[in-house]
Amino acid sequence: MSVARVVVIGAGIGGLAAAARLTAQGHTVTVVEQAPTVGGKLGWLELDSPDGCFRFDTGPSLLTMPQVFRDLFAATGDPLERTLELRRLDPLATYHFADGTVADADELTDDDGWRRLMDRARRMWDATAPTFLEAAGPPSLTGLARRSPRDLPLIAPHRSLRSIGRRYLDDPHRQMFLERYATYSGSDPRRAPAVLATVPYAEHTFGGWYVEGGLHRLALALADRAGTVRTSTGVAGIDLTTGRVSGVRLSDGGHLPADVVVANSDATALYRDLLPRPRLVPRGEPSLSGLVVLLGLRGRTPGVGHHTVLFPAKYDDEFDSVFHGRMPGDPTIYISKPTDPHLAPRGCEAWFVLVNAPRHGTGPTEFDWDAAGAGDRAADAVLAGLAARGFDVADRVVVRQVITPADLQRRTWTPGGSIYGSSGNGARAAFLRPANRSPVPGLFLAGGSAHPGGGLPLVALSGAAVARLVGSA
Repeated sequence: MSVARVVVIGAGIGGLAAAARLTAQGHTVTVVEQAPTVGGKLGWLELDSPDGCFRFDTGPSLLTMPQVFRDLFAATGDPLERTLELRRLDPLATYHFADGTVADADELTDDDGWRRLMDRARRMWDATAPTFLEAAGPPSLTGLARRSPRDLPLIAPHRSLRSIGRRYLDDPHRQMFLERYATYSGSDPRRAPAVLATVPYAEHTFGGWYVEGGLHRLALALADRAGTVRTSTGVAGIDLTTGRVSGVRLSDGGHLPADVVVANSDATALYRDLLPRPRLVPRGEPSLSGLVVLLGLRGRTPGVGHHTVLFPAKYDDEFDSVFHGRMPGDPTIYISKPTDPHLAPRGCEAWFVLVNAPRHGTGPTEFDWDAAGAGDRAADAVLAGLAARGFDVADRVVVRQVITPADLQRRTWTPGGSIYGSSGNGARAAFLRPANRSPVPGLFLAGGSAHPGGGLPLVALSGAAVARLVGSA
């Protein structure tokens, strides 16, 4: 395509990645973002206290597949390592089990059964990465079968992550450790496909990394390369002329002409709310959401590393609750406590605490997070859960902020606060994600609700796919 006027709706990582690449290609790019800051779900919050300022990443706390970002930064300006300071985390996390067992990731993966499973996951990765990570738009299951018939038994599309894990792993701790990776796509391990075994393979092969100063700096660095970025700018709709995109109407009554529109917004909201004629978008079951409790703590906590995971006694109860509109009584508790002096006053700690939570809404599988006191009651329960597992920090709390799925819905325009758009539940889930090229000429999709899915590296790959599609149009 010759030089085009491009409008990107949403300054999440997927939209910023597309904008940076399209700007580097010479297009005139404008990014519009309804929030006052860039980053989307990669949020940032500063809370003042008598002890000083506490700073929090409010979304992802781990950067994986750094090669995706090295490629992105190399294609759009200075290399990644000259722009941001990355620190590899070792160990990635420490895991606490209900029976008192404590192990880090290295100990849990030091097992013959785990090594055999990861060998299969490596072969799954080799078979699926060109199709699911590098192509613009999901293939069909029948198309995949025609192209790679010998790979289907390897991929085992009709087996679950739990099923394949229990084929290789006898230890219940390792089984639970593997099944946690289903939540990386907002899924239930009993229904998520076996191919999600590639997630721990990728994490442990390519490493987990922290961006000094907070992961939000990744969004700020990309925004510097993304053309013109307009924050606090809502979008009312996308205009079409003779069936093709011609501009974007802003909430304040303004208008931006466009030859190309890249929607880094939830695909359902895009097709339902922004086009002149609402359209159906195929998608599977919505992903789970999360309840975030940000804690500024006075003093130091022994036994809590950069990432700590506290597993419940009955993991299935958690998924039975979350996907049926209830808060689990004994959820997995995830703690991120970066050892970063930028984030907390001297002698203090900034904790990001996350539990899986049902989506916001009033339907039978949703929970009304706007009900009076719902968020605070859930946060109190999380603090009680921490205390029950040996981390009683209630009397050290200096500041506390609760982010519910309803807050996430409002901040990121994500229906119900579904973190990943659609979940990975079901054999066909990966094939149902909206493609990066929409049926509307000139309209493209990036971000976690589109192909290839949620998570920092995948949304960055969606931006790369969009840039290729625009460049070849």
